Amino acid sequence: MQTCQRLKIIKKYFRIDRKEICFLKFIIEAYDGIAVLTTIDPVKGLIVINIAPGCEKEVEMIIKDLEKTIMIEKL
Repeated sequence: MQTCQRLKIIKKYFRIDRKEICFLKFIIEAYDGIAVLTTIDPVKGLIVINIAPGCEKEVEMIIKDLEKTIMIEKL
């Protein structure tokens, strides 16, 4: 009998320039299935990125690259 192992989604919270929320959402979603961005507070620019198991490095690379052009603060 096989057992299914439950993999956990990783949640990372950020504060970004609120004008860039849509841009970041489109970038994250362009990488099919690695993560989903949800806006917590659009006025304050608070977001959460739900990262699929095994995709942490890809998301970190995307965020690190985007930090060069937009304000992204890890919470």
